[in-house]
Amino acid sequence: MSDFWIYFTIGLKHLWNIYAYIDILFLLALTVPYEFKSWKKILILVSLFTVGHTLALILSVFNVITIKANIVAFIIPIVIFIIALYNIITAGKSGKKESITFIAIVTSLFGIIHGLGFSNYFSSILPGKPTDKLLPLFESALGLSISQIAVVILALLLAYIVQTLLKFSKRDWILIVSALIVGVVLPLIIQSEIWVK
Repeated sequence: MSDFWIYFTIGLKHLWNIYAYIDILFLLALTVPYEFKSWKKILILVSLFTVGHTLALILSVFNVITIKANIVAFIIPIVIFIIALYNIITAGKSGKKESITFIAIVTSLFGIIHGLGFSNYFSSILPGKPTDKLLPLFESALGLSISQIAVVILALLLAYIVQTLLKFSKRDWILIVSALIVGVVLPLIIQSEIWVK
């Protein structure tokens, strides 16, 4: 297997394991307010995540920025909580459709934090000089992007089925999914190692 496929596969498989549920919750929170016809907004948001993630990995590889794993594990559920809470507050309000600025900023932040957390793993599988890690980093980011798009498409399909066949209103779907996400991430925030000193 070529080096490209090795690192592409690492990125691709990142979301497809039991430990990646937090990343999937993030993508659900990000996607739940939208439909297939909003694909441009979704693509912008997913791209912002990928850019933030890749930028953070690069900065970490060159030791410009590092962050402790327990801080990453604390911040990630907070960011997801913020997005889900935003969805709950704005569900059914028409002004939300016009601007994605707030969610774009939060998504970029999530990408940066997630990239810093992933950098520990990435560095452990790829020792060596920082410049030797750049190409594998971009190959991995490409795999992660494809994986994210697959999760987003599945989330949009699920929303379509629930809203069309089961006749849930879009507002109710947003409220149910966002409330479930809050219910999962809130205990993670409360039980975080960061509170233990």
